[in-house]
Amino acid sequence: MAHSTPTRLLLAPTAALAALIGFAAAPAHAAVWTSSEQWGNYTTSDNYILYNNIWGSGAGTQSIWANSSSNWGVTANHPNTGGIKSYPNAKKIVNKPITSLSSLTSGYNVTVPSAGAYNTSYDIWDTDYDYEVMLWVNHNGAVGPLGSPQGTVTLGGHTWDVYKGDNGANEVFSFLRTSDSSAGTVNILPILKWIKDTKGWWGNETIGDVQFGYEITSSAGGLNFTTNGFNVSSS
Repeated sequence: MAHSTPTRLLLAPTAALAALIGFAAAPAHAAVWTSSEQWGNYTTSDNYILYNNIWGSGAGTQSIWANSSSNWGVTANHPNTGGIKSYPNAKKIVNKPITSLSSLTSGYNVTVPSAGAYNTSYDIWDTDYDYEVMLWVNHNGAVGPLGSPQGTVTLGGHTWDVYKGDNGANEVFSFLRTSDSSAGTVNILPILKWIKDTKGWWGNETIGDVQFGYEITSSAGGLNFTTNGFNVSSS
């Protein structure tokens, strides 16, 4: 089951602006911000919110560091047990109805471990948190999406296996890239329009959070997840 808790109580929404995507290795020096707190969060100069987000039961330890919205990462040591432990992420708030968007794109570049159980994913929410859209760009280990398969579709520059489910709090639409990717660009808007216009699974929802991070089930011994580049651009 793939689900991460929404960040309802974090800072007030700001307009989503284009951000430069950067590529850099994990810092050899002290990062601008670090936290091992369960709900540790930090707002960057370009209005992205970094969030440690250790939300699942049976979690171990996890620390997050950031130099910028496009250069951040976590070291996580979660036991080899089932159930999602955390979803450390960077978030940009869009706050626009689907029909008011002319574009919504994102770029990513990550370095992820070969061990552990996790997915690297976008988590996109409407402002009411009734709907959750997950875009898995890679995954490893014993993890899987919530719900039942809905076929395969090519959208936004990628080919996805689609799943539809309900976790009791909100509906979840999961798109799993058919092959793992560590870097690329996703054209998100056609995916949102496909859900609305082709499938009729939601209406003209106002898109709130566009989150990107690592949904970690297990990372025993301590594993590193590094975001070398990330940006969200909307208009």
